[in-house]
Amino acid sequence: MQIEIRGAEKLSFRERQVVVLKETGHSAEAIARQLGVSPGTVATLFGRAKQKGYEVVIVLTGDPLRLSQGAEEEEVQP
Repeated sequence: MQIEIRGAEKLSFRERQVVVLKETGHSAEAIARQLGVSPGTVATLFGRAKQKGYEVVIVLTGDPLRLSQGAEEEEVQP
């Protein structure tokens, strides 16, 4: 599984860093430590990125949710 950020070209480099870390579950405090900024700066960057209208899309390859297998089983059952 991977994520795709649509509209990333509208974001600054720092905003992209914050968005990727935030959208993959990191806390503002952890992001601040990793990037060497304050949690307030992380909040500001994330807020600016949201205002610019980025969109996160999950890209699934193959069938990790086993959805096609379930559909095949339903078709076989009377």
